[in-house]
Amino acid sequence: MREAIAVAQQGLASNDVPVGALIVDPSGKIIATGTNEREAKSDPTAHAEIVAMRKAAINGWRLDNHTLVVTLEPCAMCAGAIAQARISTVIFGAWDEKAGAVGSVWDVLRDPRAIHRVEVESGVLEKECAALLTDFFRSGQ
Repeated sequence: MREAIAVAQQGLASNDVPVGALIVDPSGKIIATGTNEREAKSDPTAHAEIVAMRKAAINGWRLDNHTLVVTLEPCAMCAGAIAQARISTVIFGAWDEKAGAVGSVWDVLRDPRAIHRVEVESGVLEKECAALLTDFFRSGQ
């Protein structure tokens, strides 16, 4: 998670909400990272998770047995993409009480009707991850 926090901090230069994501392969190697790029690319789908998954999927769309580590609970769009990519595990830091789709508002990844089930670990370095967002929004961004 500390690496994801460092990735999120890199995204501050683009004035995007500081969220960092990384994809870890089955051997434990980080194969892709992503930050929010919505402002930089004028792309509403350019959330950190989507950016990282696009980079990781260069050899195919299936990311079976991969782990996504992200500083903020994924939204519904990202949770859907995570399931579609067949990611096995999601680890996230801060909860998103307004738009979170991995336990806060919805639970897309653990819905019993879902075709693909994802293991979820939440609240990892939650205070540090939440502080990134709080500081960003307090600064008037």
